[in-house]
Amino acid sequence: MKATIVTIGDEILIGQIIDTNSGYIAKALDRIGVQTHELLSISDNKQHILETFEKLQNKVDFVIITGGLGPTKDDITKHTFCEYFNDSLVVNYEVQAHVIELIEKVMKRPASQINKDQALVPSNCQVLFNKVGTAPGMWMKKENTVYISLPGVPYEMKYIVENEIIPKIVKEYERPYILHKTIMTYGQGESLVAERIEDWENNLPEFIKLAYLPSPGRVRLRLTARGKDKELLETTINNKVESLAKIIGDIIVGFDEDETIAVVIGRLLIQNKNTLAVAESCTGGKIAQELTAVAGASNYFRGGVVSYATETKVSMLGVLEETITQHSVVSGEVAKEMAIGVQKRMKSDYAIATTGNAGPDKGDADATVGTVFIAIATPSEVFVEEFDFGQPREKVIDRAVNKAFEMLQKEILKNV
Repeated sequence: MKATIVTIGDEILIGQIIDTNSGYIAKALDRIGVQTHELLSISDNKQHILETFEKLQNKVDFVIITGGLGPTKDDITKHTFCEYFNDSLVVNYEVQAHVIELIEKVMKRPASQINKDQALVPSNCQVLFNKVGTAPGMWMKKENTVYISLPGVPYEMKYIVENEIIPKIVKEYERPYILHKTIMTYGQGESLVAERIEDWENNLPEFIKLAYLPSPGRVRLRLTARGKDKELLETTINNKVESLAKIIGDIIVGFDEDETIAVVIGRLLIQNKNTLAVAESCTGGKIAQELTAVAGASNYFRGGVVSYATETKVSMLGVLEETITQHSVVSGEVAKEMAIGVQKRMKSDYAIATTGNAGPDKGDADATVGTVFIAIATPSEVFVEEFDFGQPREKVIDRAVNKAFEMLQKEILKNV
């Protein structure tokens, strides 16, 4: 089964807000075997909406629309539905009672006529009840295509998707199974990974597809299996992952799309009963940010120092001024002293330190833009590596963060 997701709103087209609704809906549909065929964003224009409806008619099973529902006059989706389905608006008294109760009992003010008009829906639509807001969803079918309208407010949209739409599709439609398995790799680029697994990829069955999803410092390999026999899909995809691990096990760090390397490192630290601290210069706190984004990080992350200025490296981390004078602030020697300094200050088992020139200017250092030194302090030693991450600035920072995690993970694994 196929679906097209349509977001309505000029605010999306001019970049005023970012569409996050489509991604959420697509993931929810994928879980139940409905493939998202297309994502569209269109303007708050009745003719544009009608043309989009007509274009999608009988091309997909579901057209799911977000936006254009609400109490204001520029919310036109309901009126457009009426025109497309040759219908008229009527009051749904269950929705109206809910709207009045929400406004008067929860928001503590009288419900206006504009609020009450939220209960107007096309007479032939199936109402998708919105318990967390005032705008109901709508479900209408024309020939072979179901049109579903949802409010654009994310938490309202999510409520209706999870409590109304997904259960309804599961109950009323027979769907294929869609299974995904994501393999997280770090440390090698897309082309090198593809070269290593070429024979393995060529021998995948037709019902399993492989996608490469590269980003700085890592490549996600996503296997997607589609079919009617769920047991066959699960067995085959698991066997393929096992055989893949024998080929590139040295760079695999996890098997979950949402499991970042920061999560993997946290699990390893907890397993070994170790702690970690960071001293960041060119990465500006981004390593600490990714670590603390993981629930339970307080069990192993002691803290960090963002020693951006040269004098902070000296005063906070104990980097020697003569080291800076002799080797430059962007150097392996300084990175090592930073790592040792934060390790001692935070009393941690491991420490990461970064110093580099992310650009666009050289700053206090003579190092070429893109040069980064990353030091790792372990319970028994400290070592440093030099990298040239090129440009632009954002790329340098992202690659430095990922490389630091990769280096740390390798060291922790030596003691597992």
